[in-house]
Amino acid sequence: MTCLCVPAVFLACAAPSTGHKTTGLLRDDHQQRKINTASGTRGKVFAARAGMSGMDRGRREGGGGRAPAGGVGMWALAASNLASIAFLLHQHYVNRPRASDDGSVPKTGSDDANGDAPAPPPPPPPPEPIVAPDAVINLELGDPTMYEAFWREAGERAEVVIPGCWGMSYTSDAGSLCWFLEPEFEREVRRLHRLVGNAAVDDGYHLVVGTGATQLFQAAMYALSPAGADRPVGVVSPAPYYSSYPPQTDLLLSGYYRWAGDANALDGGNDGHIELVCSPNNPDGAIREAVLSGKAIHDLVYYWPQYTPITGAAAHDIMLFTVSKITGHAGTRLGWALVRDRDVAKKMVYFVDRATIGVSRDSQHRAAKLLAVVSDAYDDDSGTPLRLFDFARRRMAESWRALRAAVAGTGGAFSLPEETTGYCNFTKQTVAAYPAFAWLRCEKDGVEDCAEFLRGHSIVARGGEQFGGDARCVRVNMLDRDGVFDILIQRISSITLSP
Repeated sequence: MTCLCVPAVFLACAAPSTGHKTTGLLRDDHQQRKINTASGTRGKVFAARAGMSGMDRGRREGGGGRAPAGGVGMWALAASNLASIAFLLHQHYVNRPRASDDGSVPKTGSDDANGDAPAPPPPPPPPEPIVAPDAVINLELGDPTMYEAFWREAGERAEVVIPGCWGMSYTSDAGSLCWFLEPEFEREVRRLHRLVGNAAVDDGYHLVVGTGATQLFQAAMYALSPAGADRPVGVVSPAPYYSSYPPQTDLLLSGYYRWAGDANALDGGNDGHIELVCSPNNPDGAIREAVLSGKAIHDLVYYWPQYTPITGAAAHDIMLFTVSKITGHAGTRLGWALVRDRDVAKKMVYFVDRATIGVSRDSQHRAAKLLAVVSDAYDDDSGTPLRLFDFARRRMAESWRALRAAVAGTGGAFSLPEETTGYCNFTKQTVAAYPAFAWLRCEKDGVEDCAEFLRGHSIVARGGEQFGGDARCVRVNMLDRDGVFDILIQRISSITLSP
């Protein structure tokens, strides 16, 4: 029996005008035509046989009487068989592959299905959407569509072809602690960390993969919660904290953990709380250390050289990372945790297993290719000028310069945190920090809710109170497309301190 493998082609950049979803293209048109042709041939043969049998029945059921043994019935059957053979021979002659001038014979449809012949190229991704000048711009979410321009340029270097018969099992590596972790994805993750130098991946750390950092955050809280406790352990983070921490913590109504608010409100001792340390911090980009001395989960998804200087290899007990903040592929929904303690890692694997029975193997296969493209560009002999961290730092630097200039031009209507700099071990130079979000504060008299004020100027941003902070602050996404960001700058520049 032949396994029909229908390849799915994933492009690094495929952004439909209705959203930011990854497009999967199935290259099976040629094979389907072959199947249809074969079905038509069989149908014609069966029809011919049916017609001959009908004629034979007509003669027997008519007035001519019963045909003698070896008479008309046998001749009709023989004629039917001869007609079928002749028809099939004709189809074979007409449809058989023709040799070219050099004597070669083209491959058949079954050869194409097995991937021996190149399939037609996929259609190019659609162009960047055009934003109307009077449109409401939504900068509330952290959608990293800025990276689309890079992956458009990367083209086929980031293309992934997945055969239809690949990845059928739940299991990636039955002998691994994290049995749903694709080995090639783990290799590329560790390779990238070694290249950048932002995490100590070779010091006995276990790698656990999850459906984004969000699932791993839940898995880590589950793993760190004491079994058999009388009440749920409190989960805290210093304000302003990531706005999704409270709802994600309490979503499952877990009896193991619950949200307990601002870590700064505690005395700083070890009282059994689990602390969430986001560094660089979402929303204000500040570099954070743990406030408490107990258990901690370090959310390091923005600790990459396009956002902040890499000052050393982080070596915390649990460190979370995600593909979306590196390459911009938020729709791939893939993250990983570096975990020092084996028992904690096993509990996290158990949580992911029970929650989703593992993680998409297709997503890991695609992400491995994307990370490989990033790392390959920094090899000494790669010869490519297309380097993701360089591209992203340039874009972030341009965006932050434009925003700071626009804020300065408002005459004090807004303010931003001071720019910070530091020596980056990756770039080997002193660089500025360019956070993924701007923590924008409205200084106008009478404005108590900055999000509401900006909404009146057709700008949607997330209000500061959702981060445990001041409502006069908002978080603004700095990773959107150029067209959206240009409109933001125009509208901020039009607001002044005076009424």
